[in-house]
Amino acid sequence: MPEKRTYADRAEYLTKAVAKRRRKLKAMVVEYKGGKCILCGYKRCVWAFDLHHVDGANKEFGLSTRGLTRSWEKIKAEADKCVLACANCHREIHAGIVQLPGGIQVEKRG
Repeated sequence: MPEKRTYADRAEYLTKAVAKRRRKLKAMVVEYKGGKCILCGYKRCVWAFDLHHVDGANKEFGLSTRGLTRSWEKIKAEADKCVLACANCHREIHAGIVQLPGGIQVEKRG
């Protein structure tokens, strides 16, 4: 009688599969939000982007790596509450060095 498969047998494969899906969803959400920083126009590296919630009170979940385990529809709904900023501009927003342009409204894309 064959032995039962265990998680340990497939752990490495599953870890790689989840990482691949997260990378794919990150690229999709960056494209969905326009593909460039709303403040400086940076658009060279997908991995340098963050999504900044315009109104933190409406935030259901963060769109960091852990947030990218949800369905594409849930990710899009949450991304609609955000603006796309490069990592440097995003840090400057939180530090109070720069502000989002006046009258910025999060627009639905796609």
